[in-house]
Amino acid sequence: MTGSTGEDALRDVRQLLTVDLPDRVDIMRELADARVAGGADTLLLLEHPAVYTAGRRTETHERPIDGTPVVDTDRGGKITWHGPGQLVGYPIIGLAEPLDWYYVRRLEESLIQVCADLGLHAGRVDGRSGVWLPGRPARKVAAIGVRVSRATTLQGLRSTAIVIVAAHRHRAMRNQ
Repeated sequence: MTGSTGEDALRDVRQLLTVDLPDRVDIMRELADARVAGGADTLLLLEHPAVYTAGRRTETHERPIDGTPVVDTDRGGKITWHGPGQLVGYPIIGLAEPLDWYYVRRLEESLIQVCADLGLHAGRVDGRSGVWLPGRPARKVAAIGVRVSRATTLQGLRSTAIVIVAAHRHRAMRNQ
């Protein structure tokens, strides 16, 4: 994925292990500050302990009542679960223009292409963000929640199904 500022391909990809949300927020803000100051676009890849993050559009009745931790965030979207085994990506990319809806569509298109590369037919659902598998009901493959500040993206995406398919394909190729 390239930043939309016209720079070359993303050069700084950081694969972290399990990261608690408060630590992730600190890392993300440091990288965003560096990006605004002229640093490189960065992609954080990690997983979180079991937790829900609540975006700005989350309604009270959507919050869990079973005691699962919920962290309020400044991203768009509603409530999203994160947990072990789930890939979470946080692109921190400078945008030429702060058009977050356009960035979300480009991010969706990139994820749809990743699904296609893995042999999954995925697409969009009208009126909803994210990447979905067809069927009734449509099943979400990747959730996207974005915040743009100072023309730099924050927050990101999470995907469970892509990781599962990639792991199965990797195992199948090893067993051949």
